[in-house]
Amino acid sequence: MSEQREKERGLQRATASIVPRPSTEGLLQAWVRFFPSCEQPKPDTPSTLDFFIRFLSSRMRFKRNGSYTLNRKSKTKPNGKKPPAEEKKQYVEPEFTKIRVVDFDLKELVVLPREIDLNEWLASNTTTFFNLINLQYSTISEFCTGETCQAMTACSTIYYWYDERGKKTKCTAPQYVDFVMSLCQKLVTDEEIFPTKYGKEFPNSFESLVKKICRYLFHVLAHLYWAHFKETVALDLHGHLNTLYAHFIVFVREFNLIDPKETCIMDDLSEILCSPVPAPAPSAPAPAPSPSSQNHVTER
Repeated sequence: MSEQREKERGLQRATASIVPRPSTEGLLQAWVRFFPSCEQPKPDTPSTLDFFIRFLSSRMRFKRNGSYTLNRKSKTKPNGKKPPAEEKKQYVEPEFTKIRVVDFDLKELVVLPREIDLNEWLASNTTTFFNLINLQYSTISEFCTGETCQAMTACSTIYYWYDERGKKTKCTAPQYVDFVMSLCQKLVTDEEIFPTKYGKEFPNSFESLVKKICRYLFHVLAHLYWAHFKETVALDLHGHLNTLYAHFIVFVREFNLIDPKETCIMDDLSEILCSPVPAPAPSAPAPAPSPSSQNHVTER
């Protein structure tokens, strides 16, 4: 039994090096590197979607301790301007929300298997979500600059960065994402926090750190939808983003990893994407839900 356990933990010690590229081909190649042994995709699935089908079919075939390499285009400081007024939410329109990689119940993928330790399950999924969200962001990183995104915004919310001493800092979106990815990379590769060697225990603070990582990753996903959905559609990657977001939300809800007050700004999208894809009907599609307008800006 211990030998089998050691073999499983040994698989998790493998590292994956990713050099993100803002292209569908680069995205496909990098994801295939994450999951080389996954099942083959469906024959009728477009090639640019293959990697996510492999991801969803892999379940526990995760690789831990992937390296974080991401080029940033700008490090300029914010100029103090207010974020732009809230625009129409293109990402909740039916023509875009219906584009997904899979059409089955994602909850089946996040439920804790009987034979798996809870902390091991949280560690594997959290590390994988970190790598995939980092990869998804890299596809539009050239459009996320200090000039185009002078603050880390999502809907009517501005996110501020708090350092280890609790100092509040307003920064550009690329700076904020850099801080998030660097912190997450530091945590998931720390053997004392995310142990990969047989016999090592998870620390008492493990769950709180997982919640911290998930909260920051949600900020990145929210910013992708709010500020860079048009670029994502232009790259034909909104199906990937929709499925990744839905999978992430179902996962954090299953284990109560993020306060609902934190994710409420994206509830309209969450309710659409976390519901089963409706079967196609000959009648005209239902009109897009009208998002409620918000006239204030929230600071966090």
